[in-house]
Amino acid sequence: MSRRLRLSVGVFISVLVGVLSVYLYLKATPYQAEIDHGPSPEAQANPYLAAAHFLRKQGLTVSHANNLDVLPTLDPHQHSLLLLGDRYNMTPRQIDQVMNWTRAGGRLLFVAQSLWDERTGQSNDLLLDRVQLHQSLSKDLKEPPPTIGGNPYPKLTKLYLEDEDAPAYASFDTAFHLEDPKNLAQAWANSGKATHMMQLNHGLGSITVVTDADLWKTPAIDQYDNAWLLWYLTADTNVTLLFNTDHDSLLTLLLRNFPQALVALIALIGLALWHVGVRHGPLLEPAPKGRRQLQEHLRASADFMLRRNGQQHLLQALQQDILRRVRRRHPGFEQLDVAEQWRVLARLTGQSTRAISQAMSPRPKQRLSSAEFSRQVAHLQTLRNTL
Repeated sequence: MSRRLRLSVGVFISVLVGVLSVYLYLKATPYQAEIDHGPSPEAQANPYLAAAHFLRKQGLTVSHANNLDVLPTLDPHQHSLLLLGDRYNMTPRQIDQVMNWTRAGGRLLFVAQSLWDERTGQSNDLLLDRVQLHQSLSKDLKEPPPTIGGNPYPKLTKLYLEDEDAPAYASFDTAFHLEDPKNLAQAWANSGKATHMMQLNHGLGSITVVTDADLWKTPAIDQYDNAWLLWYLTADTNVTLLFNTDHDSLLTLLLRNFPQALVALIALIGLALWHVGVRHGPLLEPAPKGRRQLQEHLRASADFMLRRNGQQHLLQALQQDILRRVRRRHPGFEQLDVAEQWRVLARLTGQSTRAISQAMSPRPKQRLSSAEFSRQVAHLQTLRNTL
């Protein structure tokens, strides 16, 4: 390609890119868009975060606690304690503490967590039993008689206030119903069929029992009069929300939801470790017995006898062998005294009497060193070989 042709192609491409850029610039229309990234991590960890923000906007001081350890630090006067979490592990001592705190002037609100058992005369909710209220299923209630004009919102809970023409509406779960067999409640709120909130006086304080607290979670709190009801129950007080935000660990969640997968993973890890632990390559076969020499057998037998019977047994065996040979060469040897026997041995072997005495005398029972034991064995073998 000539230089002039290359220049022409470059100019053409440049013009084409410029024209395309102008076209896109004229056709492009800027706009703004909002991207919803969902709730923040703080909101996901705290379902009552919006409720706390709302109460703070009304001028209330709001705090959160995970357990009842904060109760001794809370002044009951002008203070509301909202037990919105799981209370199945609540002890009778803690219930006494909460009731005493309320009697001293605190406002207590809690969620009924168990159904009344007619057979046992109690429920699994000790705090609910202490205030003598019962919870049952709304489906077990009789249908209410029809009212004039009907009920336009049978699924909503209505709260009537003095000097108000219309009730406040809240979206309690209508599946549950509160009963007051002792007629202790001072106020209550009903849906078309059941009662979902009751208030009782307790000493200088008050107790509010509700069938559920989901209406104050995000996003239900901004529906109907849910937020207003929460403010109404806690007005002019400092508020402590008590619920546990400590989430289960990853291992706990896996054990709860995927136990089979965990078992399979553990088995797989075990197999992998077993595979890694197995030696690589062929195993060495034991040496054939035919190749072993007599010297190896003798050494192995001696090592075995040394380990099993000890040094004294081997030395005594050599000494006995020497005495047997001497008796064959010198009749009546066993009838001689020890000194005469050693002189006979010295004459037959050409060794001194002192050497014979050292070799044939009984050895002490303490273990000899390897060098001393080898020297003693060699000396005895020399005597035996000369006979």
